Amino acid sequence: MATKPLKLALIDDEPQSRQTLRSLLGDFCPQIKIIGEADGVLSGYKLLQTLKPDVVFLDIKMGDGTGFDLLNKFPSPPFQVVFTTAFDEFAIKAFRYNAIDYLLKPIDIDELLQAVEKIGKAEKSTDFDERFSNLLEVNKTGQFEKIALSSNEGLHFFELKNIVRLESDANYTTFYLQSGEKLTVAKTLKNFDQLLPGDMFFRPHQSHLVNLSYVKKILREDGGYLLMEGNSKIPIARSKKEEFLNLVKDRFLQ
Repeated sequence: MATKPLKLALIDDEPQSRQTLRSLLGDFCPQIKIIGEADGVLSGYKLLQTLKPDVVFLDIKMGDGTGFDLLNKFPSPPFQVVFTTAFDEFAIKAFRYNAIDYLLKPIDIDELLQAVEKIGKAEKSTDFDERFSNLLEVNKTGQFEKIALSSNEGLHFFELKNIVRLESDANYTTFYLQSGEKLTVAKTLKNFDQLLPGDMFFRPHQSHLVNLSYVKKILREDGGYLLMEGNSKIPIARSKKEEFLNLVKDRFLQ
């Protein structure tokens, strides 16, 4: 029996962007049926209320508000969302912190196909509401307080203040938490070094990233170590010592 096509709505204030997506989806994604378009928050809200799509491709910045403003009108969105955005550093960081799908303009066909394939594999996930709630909170406060991490068991939400340190093993990273819990995810340490706030986390060695709040002592033995709460010892590369000392002075000695 043929699978019913996914009903999709395009919400973007740029006609050319909508036209590009229409063409790409029409040419490469037969499992998608575009049922409507809108060019802003108000028209988008009316469209979603009326047509009830399965999926929304949603622009961030529009003439009468943002995609976040539109989602605020849906406490528990009954549709999946893929954000489409020109480069917006804050928004992209927010998506990455909350494991939210997005497409960067100009749209790359391979990334579009991956996003559509992902949508087609699953219904709205059980953690969807929490991820979007966290995303909207980040947009409101401008602060990153939680991160969503995907493992074999599912999606985990950790407060940044409870992460003691991260340790690299090739393409995997293990998170060590204040509670003693640890979690390994299939992403490189470089990914989190770029993502986590630099005034809170420091990379003293190529294989380690530490939360400065959990550093107890600097040990001089064997070239230098950081003694963390919990008594783990993290090597500090010679090239990183001066940077670390300056960071500690700026953070704690003002």
